[in-house]
Amino acid sequence: MIKGKYSLVIVSLLVFLSACNQNEDQAESIVKKDDVVQQEDEPVVAEVEVEESVIYPLTGIATEEQNITQRPVAVMINNHPKARPQSGLTKADVVYEVLAEGNITRFLAVFQSEVPDIIGPVRSARDYYIDISKGFHALYISHGWSPSAKERLVSNEVDHINGMLHDGTLFWRADHRNAPHNSYISKDNILQGAELKQYTMTEDVIPFNFLTEEEMKEIKGEQVNKFVIKYDKSETWQSTYEYNQTEQTYKRYSGNEETVDLESGDSLELTNIFVVQMEHKVIDKEGRRTIDITSGGKALLLQKGMMQEVEWENHDGRILPVKDGEIVKMVPGRTWVNVVPSLDQFLIQS
Repeated sequence: MIKGKYSLVIVSLLVFLSACNQNEDQAESIVKKDDVVQQEDEPVVAEVEVEESVIYPLTGIATEEQNITQRPVAVMINNHPKARPQSGLTKADVVYEVLAEGNITRFLAVFQSEVPDIIGPVRSARDYYIDISKGFHALYISHGWSPSAKERLVSNEVDHINGMLHDGTLFWRADHRNAPHNSYISKDNILQGAELKQYTMTEDVIPFNFLTEEEMKEIKGEQVNKFVIKYDKSETWQSTYEYNQTEQTYKRYSGNEETVDLESGDSLELTNIFVVQMEHKVIDKEGRRTIDITSGGKALLLQKGMMQEVEWENHDGRILPVKDGEIVKMVPGRTWVNVVPSLDQFLIQS
């Protein structure tokens, strides 16, 4: 009897242990399943590095360069018919076309994204060109000066290199043109002159504001594909622009001749034409002027074949388009600024 009782106890114990093992296996299985479910519920996030594109500050054009520190160079360029076609003008980021004496305009070409190997013909300084160059903290290049401009430059108000002091060294005279339409300078000579005068050629350039691709689709205004700015009744002193729908750029003409580069033959391609009305006053018998570049006023902005009426304001030395109190963004590319005594000189052509 006792032996039978022990046998019953042993069998009961084995059944209990077996049940416990099954319960543990089931529990372990449930835990593993829960782990799998928990792992599947957790989203896998892949880390993607997004590289911000680097753009040139005055054109908004993308570049592979990682450190854009070229100091702007502002060069006075001759626009007399005997100086056309010019050298290097097609590579300027921004060009200001302004009257000098009489009805003859000169260009202040601002180079930053690239400085050409040959620039010219270089012409003499005037006060308002100096003032415009200061808005870019540019190294100012000219050959000659008016009395008041000379006083400012000799006093080192701005960093400058002038052909009156470096004719035949940093500047050379081209044999295919006659003076005063034959003074030229090169990128290498600009850098040499800056080193000679201990000017820095690096600068953190304040950028323009540029439109995005989506914003450019929203440009509104009057469709204008061809227009002329009459600095004089003679076509010799008129600036004409035509918009190319395919290229989405403007071409420029002086006296009905296209503005191209003398050496390469490349066309000037522009994306922004900014026409600003400023007060002009003749101050001497030679016809020299003062121009009010600070007070602001009426202006026209042409982009993507559309023209809109805007205002212009001087922001820290830069002449910028403004509408409804906000600075108007630029289309990426090169910009041309025509300064005129009156917007009546702007005429739309069919």
